[in-house]
Amino acid sequence: MKLGAFSVSLSVQNLEASKSFYETMGFSVFAGAIESNYLIMKNESTLIGLFQGMFENNILTFNPGWDQNANTLDDYNDVREIQSHLKSKGVTFASEIDAGDSGPASFVVLDPDGNAILIDQHI
Repeated sequence: MKLGAFSVSLSVQNLEASKSFYETMGFSVFAGAIESNYLIMKNESTLIGLFQGMFENNILTFNPGWDQNANTLDDYNDVREIQSHLKSKGVTFASEIDAGDSGPASFVVLDPDGNAILIDQHI
């Protein structure tokens, strides 16, 4: 199963302070906007999303159909295929998508410890 680009989505208290900290660690702004309360920071192939006031806990994020540079992949598993596979394996869902739709969609599963994993397809 191809899950696509991986990043960690961090819930931050102060976006400017977090941006500055991660810049010190060698990250630079890759996407997002301060005025939208989120930034995607990149250091080589490592991605970290900084989100202020959008969710409570940190989230592991996968983007089917994208590589680490947000380029569209020709060969990937659609988010609906991934959801169907995980459902067949008895994975616990926090949110689901309509299997009949196409295009951008996302769902959230929980690992055995309750950590959220967002599968977020943008194409």
